[in-house]
Amino acid sequence: MGQPHKQTLEREIKLRVTRDFTLPQLPGERLPFRLFTSTYFDTEGYRLARAGITLRYRMEARKGGWQLKLPHGAARLELEFTGGRTSPPDSLTTLLFAHLRGLPLRPIARLRTRRTGMQVRGGDGPVADVVVDSVVALNGRRVSHHLHELEVELIDGSDKDLDRIEGLLRDAGAQPGDQRPKVFQVLGLDLPVPVDPVPPTASPMEQVKSLLQTQVTLLLAHDPGTRLGIDEEELHQMRVATRRLRAYLRAARPMLAPDWVANVRTELAWLGSTLGPVRDIDVLLGDLGKECATLHLPERRAVERLLQALKRERAAARSVLLQALESDRYLALLERLETSAQSPAVVDATVSLADIAGAEFKTLRRAMQESGPDASDNLLHHIRIQGKRARYAAELAECSVGKPATRFLRQAKALQDLLGEHQDALVTEQRLRKLLGQARGKFTAFAVGRLVERQCERRRSVRARLPNIWAKLEKRGRKAWG
Repeated sequence: MGQPHKQTLEREIKLRVTRDFTLPQLPGERLPFRLFTSTYFDTEGYRLARAGITLRYRMEARKGGWQLKLPHGAARLELEFTGGRTSPPDSLTTLLFAHLRGLPLRPIARLRTRRTGMQVRGGDGPVADVVVDSVVALNGRRVSHHLHELEVELIDGSDKDLDRIEGLLRDAGAQPGDQRPKVFQVLGLDLPVPVDPVPPTASPMEQVKSLLQTQVTLLLAHDPGTRLGIDEEELHQMRVATRRLRAYLRAARPMLAPDWVANVRTELAWLGSTLGPVRDIDVLLGDLGKECATLHLPERRAVERLLQALKRERAAARSVLLQALESDRYLALLERLETSAQSPAVVDATVSLADIAGAEFKTLRRAMQESGPDASDNLLHHIRIQGKRARYAAELAECSVGKPATRFLRQAKALQDLLGEHQDALVTEQRLRKLLGQARGKFTAFAVGRLVERQCERRRSVRARLPNIWAKLEKRGRKAWG
């Protein structure tokens, strides 16, 4: 996939100003005047806007380029691409594959902006750009809308710097602004909002539907970042949403049509099988990278050469992943998930979610009772899976059960994290032993041997901490589920 030629993580605030607003004295230097025209694109029905995404072609000083802005937590990730003005390049539309789903893009608005401002500087360099935008919306040659806005965008500053600058601007007459993108304001579009939490008195099925809708939204939100491949956390969060959807459907099986659940979970398992290998290698490379940093230089270089094989494996797995994310099968799954979250195939809407969570906890407790202090690695992995099931079933019941379920969930996550560390150490050790078969030279063999022993020690540490973590979880489980 082609990469953007520029990327910026945009952290900013917007303030409302009048046409005659004057910037107060700020430490820094004036920015050059700018005049540019932005043509915004979206589908019929504003599929991009509904996901908080903006896409525009900007012309300035007879030069143009495409700019895509994606939600990224409290910030926005701005990506810039080269390409003709009539349609975006394939590398850009591929990032939006899950949102566009074959629908054509069309111009939805054209805004002309006059920008003045200054760059605020501190002792260590630039802190933020403070700009005043005078915007008109153009309908042909006719002006249909006026907008005056002040933006403060951090460069190398902190949130405290942002608050301080905002205070100075508010003292100068700026008012709280509309945080929506300018095109949203002009067209009267709303930012996407999280799925409203249902009240504790809501029916079990309404609670299940709310959680399913949340995870479908998160899966879609992290799809572009997963394709882009810049931030490993995007892939991780997309995989988590996939796993949660599958787990929720499993836990809610008593309420749902068996064939319907099986079919949806099968497709989610397929998606998970394409996300998993890349994520697993990311974790492995991260762990080994930290371990390598502690080795002596000759040993470190020897192990780093071995890790090149893992990086090649990751590249191959990512290629398979990207092919899957551009397939008709994936598109069909997205359509099915959105329909399923809204209208699952219900056969019994009266089943108690607390009873479901309680049953999963009892299964986990039996597995722990049968494990003993010398439990095999396979058995601990099985307990980890049971712990996940108990956790996700408890998430279904949290709304109606309240604080006892919330406290249980906190300890269930601790158990899952602990046993996850054990599994990561086991997998790392196995991969190291496999790499050892490819090793050449005494430094490589010695370094890999040291790293293997560290993984063994990680597993021993987990086993030592497990009884205490389990005791806390069991106590919370008895209070929540009896």
